[in-house]
Amino acid sequence: MLRNYIDEIKPYCTSEGLKVLEKEGLYRYDAEFGWVTPTIGGRMCAYGFRDKQGIIKCGIEQAWLDKKIPWKKPISCHLFPVKITRSKRQNQEYVNYEPRQDLCKAACKLGKQLRVPVHVFLKDALIRKYGPEFYTMLEAAALHIKKEKV
Repeated sequence: MLRNYIDEIKPYCTSEGLKVLEKEGLYRYDAEFGWVTPTIGGRMCAYGFRDKQGIIKCGIEQAWLDKKIPWKKPISCHLFPVKITRSKRQNQEYVNYEPRQDLCKAACKLGKQLRVPVHVFLKDALIRKYGPEFYTMLEAAALHIKKEKV
């Protein structure tokens, strides 16, 4: 899917990002994280760009917002830094928060500062993947755990 729309996405990428995509490919397989997008020197995603306020945005998602492509962005990107692993024996998925120190440091720091739990930060992505009922149950579980700690 990504390959079919890369010409519509490229205008949102930085020149550095385009060089990385040309050299490394549009995506690659990582033994630990599965299919991933390449990064610019282990920092920003090759599809990322900074808006006028300096906020890093996703070129794939921006192309979707501008109606240049028909899909938002890969769900694995939308859920990042949550990693989904499928069970080989059972029809189950394991959803784990696995921040990558090189890519998540600033966001983790800001999340702690603002007291925004990961599940709240990823609300739209979690609902997109699992639906509103799942998110309602996740929110209730998080509230229950928080009350137990107090």
